[in-house]
Amino acid sequence: MSRYTRPRISRATVFLTINLADRGSDALVRHIGLLRDVVRSTRERHPFHIDAWVVLPDHMHCVWTLPEGDTRYSVRVGAIKAEFSRNLRRSGFTPTPGPHRYGVSGAGVGINPDLRGEAGIWQRRFWEHHIRDAEDYQNHLAYCWHNPVKHGLVTDMKDWPYSSWHRDHP
Repeated sequence: MSRYTRPRISRATVFLTINLADRGSDALVRHIGLLRDVVRSTRERHPFHIDAWVVLPDHMHCVWTLPEGDTRYSVRVGAIKAEFSRNLRRSGFTPTPGPHRYGVSGAGVGINPDLRGEAGIWQRRFWEHHIRDAEDYQNHLAYCWHNPVKHGLVTDMKDWPYSSWHRDHP
């Protein structure tokens, strides 16, 4: 089995896509307050700058810049996922396993064997792209902010409430 090695670049600016396991869920927007609290507490423990962020019902896109000397964006993603999952489960939320999860179909699909029979809230991995230059940076900011339009959630990005666009364009 191959092992993916993530680049280790100090003060990197990174575009991330983080998905729920159930791509039909609305848990991220339904529990947006919890997600915001988790991001806030993660940033207190592991600082990073939020260049852009958009939260959709079942996934989110972010552009983060790490501090000088720090390469560990995966630690931050893991902390956000773990704390969100833990607090969501404490509130009584139980994910439902189903054939749509983990990209395969068949009996027993949807249970992550690494979770010892529990259905996971998040997809196990996340997608990352290191920003190369100013044009790449602008393209990924725009991608974040236009994503709710792309998914048909709104017709104008300014109408989507779960986006850093509002912070940057008051």
